[in-house]
Amino acid sequence: MTREEKATVVQDLTAQLADNSIIYLADISGMDAATTSSLRRACFKADIKLAVVKNTLLAKAMEASDREFGELPSVLKGSTSLMFSEVGNAPAKLIKNFRKKSEKPLLKGAFVEEAVYIGDENLDALVSIKSKEEMIGEIIGLLQSPAKNVISGLKSGGGKLAGILKTLSER
Repeated sequence: MTREEKATVVQDLTAQLADNSIIYLADISGMDAATTSSLRRACFKADIKLAVVKNTLLAKAMEASDREFGELPSVLKGSTSLMFSEVGNAPAKLIKNFRKKSEKPLLKGAFVEEAVYIGDENLDALVSIKSKEEMIGEIIGLLQSPAKNVISGLKSGGGKLAGILKTLSER
């Protein structure tokens, strides 16, 4: 690979790192062709982009990026694959599900919405991360409950202030 080709790869990786706020680093080395193909198919179905990268080029791209990756460059040893996703816990769920059949892929690290996770022991924590949509849904559900109480209190109180206050205080 020439210097120009390496520079182009680093630029492309830097752009990908800038465009994605959810980045997982995994080790898929030692997997046979059938297992690798199965992993790639599972990634495609889950809308996760999977790419094998050279550690030195990824380290240069991280360095050139505007983001702070913390200790993430320290895990760039051995074989490294990048996983990009729109959903924070999707790659973690895929890895955990895939490991029911195989011992790989191993989680090396992850960058999820500005938070850095290092090591395979963080897989369960990453699986339990909720997406923005899930969090918004929970917040709306929590906010609707008191509003429903007030509305039902207004309806059952007969329209008089004393009745409304009595109904709301009972709840």
